[in-house]
Amino acid sequence: MNTIAQRPDDSPELLRKSAVYSVLDDICRDLELTEGQLSAARTSYETVAEWLSKSTEPFLSNVSVYAHGSAGLGTSVKPLGREDFDVDLICLAPDFTADRSPAELKRLVGDRLRENATYARMLEEKKRCWRLNYAREFHLDISPTIVNLKCMNGGELVPDKKLRDWKPTNPSGYKALFEARAKLKPRVRLTKSGYVSDQANVEPFPSKPTGKGVLRRTVQLLKRHRDIHFQDVTEEVAPISIIITTLAAQAYECCHRMFTFDTELDVLVAIVRMMPHFIERRVVNGRVELWVVNETTEGENFADRWNTEPARAQAFFVWHAKALSDFENAASVEGIDRVTHGLEDILGSSVVRRVMDRRTEAISTARDAGKLFIGSAGGLTLSGVANAAPVPRNTHFGG
Repeated sequence: MNTIAQRPDDSPELLRKSAVYSVLDDICRDLELTEGQLSAARTSYETVAEWLSKSTEPFLSNVSVYAHGSAGLGTSVKPLGREDFDVDLICLAPDFTADRSPAELKRLVGDRLRENATYARMLEEKKRCWRLNYAREFHLDISPTIVNLKCMNGGELVPDKKLRDWKPTNPSGYKALFEARAKLKPRVRLTKSGYVSDQANVEPFPSKPTGKGVLRRTVQLLKRHRDIHFQDVTEEVAPISIIITTLAAQAYECCHRMFTFDTELDVLVAIVRMMPHFIERRVVNGRVELWVVNETTEGENFADRWNTEPARAQAFFVWHAKALSDFENAASVEGIDRVTHGLEDILGSSVVRRVMDRRTEAISTARDAGKLFIGSAGGLTLSGVANAAPVPRNTHFGG
């Protein structure tokens, strides 16, 4: 079994790395959608699903609607520069066949939504889906799909952007594979205090998990890092979330299988480092193409635009190198001020300051209550473990 940089469990370096990961975990919690936002999205999602399923149109009478994308995977982060967030929905029409036009199915879904006066006012047409805009809250993107009879994994077909043909996809299979990987527990010598592993989600619309696990946290942090990195870039070249999520998930499974780590932060850095290894190079019609494959169906390449728009591929590799360097630096920096400054640069100053202010207040409150201890290696803890000494209360008079 491979081991990465094992040291005594209570060494200052391991405690520092564990503390940095704890900060990153808190940053992700701050960037997540609130319970109120999730509840509102869940209610709207269920109402829209019911409306579509009660259509008198024969092709829509048996539709299934479910969440996919970031909302379905539990990897959403608040968007930069706007208040509304994305909720992606699939509207699977099992009675619609591939010999019919994708444009016809899309039109049927749009017509059904327009029959509802409320939805008609909120409706926006996109290239291959319909968007319902809930002002300053969120928007639902509803993509029509049909059954892919050629896929042995229960895959689907989705309209291409020109609505001329069907493309293979498998949102439900992708979600199942991602969740299976997210449940894998990496071998870690020192974990964040109070960490809770993922639990299976059985609700129709994803609830906010109490413990996300390293894979989901890594995806969230990379998406936030991407948003910050590209916020002033005018060209549309930022890596799409499905590419980041897919490569991180594959790298995570490899890390779980091959290595033992000192801390969860080491797992995160290893995931980022290994992501490019899962980009395939295939020869198609005599030319080399880059592929980030959907492993749950045949023929879906999440990076298909990289082969027609090389600037997108170049932007990914430049961003990835920066992300790897930034998270490696976060793992090596000493001193809370330097850690805070570094994280502000890569994840945004406002969220980092909010998190650090809350942590400072919590430490102060615990100290005043006599519930703050210092361990044998100098790390602060809220539990009185063996060899941990209580931190004296602050009298505010220098004593």
